[in-house]
Amino acid sequence: MTSARYLLVSLLSLGLLAFALILQQVGYQGVSFLPCPLCILQRLGYLGITLFCVLAACFPLFKRWFHGLAIIASGYGLAIAGKQVWLLSHPESSCGIDPLEIWINQFQLVQGLPWLFKADGLCLAQLPAILGLQVPEWSFFWFSILFILLLATFRKK
Repeated sequence: MTSARYLLVSLLSLGLLAFALILQQVGYQGVSFLPCPLCILQRLGYLGITLFCVLAACFPLFKRWFHGLAIIASGYGLAIAGKQVWLLSHPESSCGIDPLEIWINQFQLVQGLPWLFKADGLCLAQLPAILGLQVPEWSFFWFSILFILLLATFRKK
């Protein structure tokens, strides 16, 4: 991939993260979308893709390494989003209490940037659908697109 394409992928990933922040801060249909622990972990996946694609664009000598790390970040996000989509379709499998929230909210990064990384919501919260899909389903869709795109372009010169 060219540097311009890496920057385009990083802007897409950053845009998706910005959209999540808008849903959190402004809301949609009068509902504020508080991030759950799995949402926070997905945000880390989007940030990883953004960071590694920017580094791949800036350091062509290490482009393959950073591209590989972006693939890992997108696969990580895909797995987390898949877990949340599965939980939404199997609500009986959750006890309602998420111990991950306590663990995530202890980190220094969360203390420094609570508006971005603090987990306040429930993973099984039924929020309004956006164009027919729940936010975790959209996240799963976009992580799939990014994973396939990054994987397909890994071998191309």
